[in-house]
Amino acid sequence: MSTPVPAPAAPEFVGPEQTAAAGRGQISVLWSLGDRARDLDADVVRLAPGASIGEHAEEEFGVLFTVLTGAGELRTPDATWQLAPGALAWLPAGITRCVDAGEKGLVYTTSHRRRPAPGTGQADGSDAGEPVCLLDRVCPECGRLAAERDARYCARCGTPLTDAAA
Repeated sequence: MSTPVPAPAAPEFVGPEQTAAAGRGQISVLWSLGDRARDLDADVVRLAPGASIGEHAEEEFGVLFTVLTGAGELRTPDATWQLAPGALAWLPAGITRCVDAGEKGLVYTTSHRRRPAPGTGQADGSDAGEPVCLLDRVCPECGRLAAERDARYCARCGTPLTDAAA
């Protein structure tokens, strides 16, 4: 007896009206992949002019990073790359990096394998995507990355650290 093959998920399309949105605060997640059956986590991230995402690393998965609009800089311990529309970077698991927006801001995508639910070894069935590159710990006002996983307020400016994808 064969196991039934699940129906494929519906494709999603994100148009320029979403990826060009103004966002809120210094760092905004403009879109996240939310399909329950997905095997991928993906976001469209907007950094306001001059905003930065401080040093961080994705320890479990490599991340594919693609610039949509704007300009900026991607820094790792070994190199610095200038970012412009169409630039693409593959960042292997464990690579420390920083992202800085230029004077006109920066919009980019990140994607990686979906994280398993804690303690299960399998992805959970929630609609919410996992935060890519620790965005849930970045202050939406000043851009500081919280060192503590359970931080609720920015240590620099006191802004509440709400879910970046909300």
